[in-house]
Amino acid sequence: MARKLVSGLFWVDAVERTVGAAASASLALLTANGLGVLDVDWGAIGSVAGMAAIVSLLKSLVAGSTGDPETAGFTTGR
Repeated sequence: MARKLVSGLFWVDAVERTVGAAASASLALLTANGLGVLDVDWGAIGSVAGMAAIVSLLKSLVAGSTGDPETAGFTTGR
């Protein structure tokens, strides 16, 4: 079966994973900072969240070429 890196389902899945990774990284840093939202170094949080998003997107691209041919995951629930 051909890999579906250009399918809509793949990209919806990849974007969902990317946004989730960025949100998780941001939440982890906010929590580690004691939720002092006004005292947070937003540049650092943006930097870490951006890197987490890039890593997640790269994982999705690798999974799309080696894992489940229809999604951005390495495995399938079937």
